[in-house]
Amino acid sequence: MAKNLQKWIAAQRKYRLSDKHIQMARELGLNPDKFGKLSNHHQEQWKATLPDFIESIYFKQFKGNSPLTIKSPAEILATKQKRRQKRISQKESQ
Repeated sequence: MAKNLQKWIAAQRKYRLSDKHIQMARELGLNPDKFGKLSNHHQEQWKATLPDFIESIYFKQFKGNSPLTIKSPAEILATKQKRRQKRISQKESQ
């Protein structure tokens, strides 16, 4: 799971997306490896920018402008690691 979140963090840096857009894309089930096809390379004027595209399909799918709570992929990774460490320490104490 950590590898998957690392892909999202790398895509966020590469395509300059906000935490909101990354969370929206994750909820939609988009693949961060395919963002290159979806992004506008300034040669295709008809194509929307990647953040606008994500917002439009999020609105079509969920009928909302944005998620209620926004967490960055780094925060999600940190909480998962804390939970994992807690489970490991509980198993060792038994």
